Amino acid sequence: MNGTSLTTICLALLLSCACGAKPNGSKNKKPKQVVPAIECDVRAGKINLPEFIVKCPAHCKETKQQVYGTGVFASISSICNAAIHSGIITNMGGKVIVRKMAGQNIYKGSNSNGVRSLSLPKWRESFVVSVGKPKKGVIYPSTLDYVPSRPTYVKTTGQKEAKPPAATTVLPMTTTPEPTTTTTPEPTTTTPAPTTTTTTPPPPPTTTKARAAVHKVRDAGNSHPYLASVAAASSRKAQSGQGKGFSQVFRGVAYPNRYPQRASAGLRRPEAGSAIRRPPSSPVGPGFNVREQEPVPRAPEPVSQGDPNCKVDLAFLMDGSWSIGKRRFKIQKDFLSDVAQAINVGVAGPMMGIIQYGDDPVTELSLKSYSNSREVKLAVDKIVQKGGLSNVGKALTYINRQYFSDANGNRGGAPNVAVVLVDGWPTDKVEEASRLARESGINIFFVTIEGPDESEKANLVETNFVDKAVCRTNGFYSLPVNSWFALRKAVQPLVKRVCDTDRLLCSKTCLNANDIAFVIDGSSSVGTGNFRTVLQFVANVTQEFEISDTDTRVGAVQYTYEQRLEFGFGQYNNKGELLNAIKRINYWSGGTSTGAAITFAADQLFSKSKPNKRKIMIVITDGRSYDDVRVPALAVQSQGVIAYSIGIAWAAQDELEYIATDPDKEHSFFVDEFDNLYKFVPKIIQNICQEFNSQPRN
Repeated sequence: MNGTSLTTICLALLLSCACGAKPNGSKNKKPKQVVPAIECDVRAGKINLPEFIVKCPAHCKETKQQVYGTGVFASISSICNAAIHSGIITNMGGKVIVRKMAGQNIYKGSNSNGVRSLSLPKWRESFVVSVGKPKKGVIYPSTLDYVPSRPTYVKTTGQKEAKPPAATTVLPMTTTPEPTTTTTPEPTTTTPAPTTTTTTPPPPPTTTKARAAVHKVRDAGNSHPYLASVAAASSRKAQSGQGKGFSQVFRGVAYPNRYPQRASAGLRRPEAGSAIRRPPSSPVGPGFNVREQEPVPRAPEPVSQGDPNCKVDLAFLMDGSWSIGKRRFKIQKDFLSDVAQAINVGVAGPMMGIIQYGDDPVTELSLKSYSNSREVKLAVDKIVQKGGLSNVGKALTYINRQYFSDANGNRGGAPNVAVVLVDGWPTDKVEEASRLARESGINIFFVTIEGPDESEKANLVETNFVDKAVCRTNGFYSLPVNSWFALRKAVQPLVKRVCDTDRLLCSKTCLNANDIAFVIDGSSSVGTGNFRTVLQFVANVTQEFEISDTDTRVGAVQYTYEQRLEFGFGQYNNKGELLNAIKRINYWSGGTSTGAAITFAADQLFSKSKPNKRKIMIVITDGRSYDDVRVPALAVQSQGVIAYSIGIAWAAQDELEYIATDPDKEHSFFVDEFDNLYKFVPKIIQNICQEFNSQPRN
């Protein structure tokens, strides 16, 4: 009897343990990675995530979607074909992990795994691919955040602009987020990040810049009426903030007291109060950060369309170094607020962003953060000085590689403008960073406040830094301001210049500022198959350029004894339509009159070229011409046309040199077989860009 009872009790205990184990087991089960599927034509730049996983379909190789680079690819490349090119997947498709990275100065083309990648001289963003097996504990977003198409961004009507949807799976946030320069979510992990508290060191001694001693003297007193008004306003804020800990004056509790606390602030009280960023009743405590704090809910305002006559993507690089002091930093913020009001921020007009630089740059406002002037002004008022040196060169590198990107709101159809505000002079070199930014199409302006006098020029890290940095050295892009007190007077002159889009010369790059005419030999010696190879070469060159009515335009002439205009400049303003038009050109067959064809191209194409376009002619022939080529070539070159000659098989070397612009070795090429034409695509693009970038800047 006792034995039976004991057995019954044991069985009951075993059953209860087994039942209780099931829920725990299910809780410990690892989350399953959901892999979103994409099409073959999806480019990495169209997905607004720094790292993600995707599944490619089968047979992407047959779609011939373009790929640029080897190993590291430009973000305009097809993800799936880049993965095939790298050997990550086969043509049957599969999972791929994509990781974004900074843009490169050169992307080299190659032929790998049946996919031919093209060369590209420069692009603003890159990516690499790897096998689609996430590391242990890493969960990638299950949905993809696509960058909105440009037309929908510009043509917003009365409704408020919608922000791109965030990914459903994001990295767990700590209770005190650190300031970041991007809003794109990172791949999430199953282990939450621990809460951290950042301790900001006190400001360095005022010897960080040669001008520090001068600034120390400037900060004493409020002799100027504007400084007096700033100090008075700061004093009122300081009195309203009594009773709060000193660390509360700054941006959240993650930034502890930067200065030693004193029993009596004395005359320094207004300095502390000037940094207050919230009403006295605002909550401050663990988990609150002013830059991240949500505004009080209110009725949505209509999205401002902005001034359509000033459609620019405008980034200000504001000086956050310790050398300017708190009051002059406040003057700088007032200046930016005035500019925001004057340009009338809106989705169909100018969009405005701000980067603060010191030792390193940090994004305060991206181009898509706010869509009207009022919101920009409110955001500017919350910016807190970060301190450090005046490393302008670092900041220019940052805007070139990261800031002007689709993810940050760069619209593509609007000129990129960067306005550098600097107190005195930079503490690093700017020449190389500025050159790269200009070559990317960024128009750099310099507003230099209280620049170096003759006695101070010996302290400069780089002489003539303004002329080395700005888009052109003709005075249009530089605004010297003698005193911080006079900075507000520069608002209207600056606004007038940045909105004059016809004079923003650096918006034009080697890829978007050309009228290119292809003069194609359609003689009998070419043959149907080789003619299709020539058209593929023409398409490969065209693919490298930005095509639209305001960017690069392409026209084509086919010739034998006679000439035929296949299509003119501006007839096809969409790259896809243009490439299809090239494929549709029918082989003519006949004799070879290259000289007459050059004259025909001058009359039918270059006579209709726009004044601000670089005129480029590319002649492709496989034999000696029946007529003279020297006189037509000299005539077209005298009109400012840059001529390239491509000879195949039986082409005459002397005629190729007559046609080509000097120096011949940079503009004339010869191949023995049609199938080798593709080798000259990168060389031609490189030469076009080198010539463009070597133009004088005065």
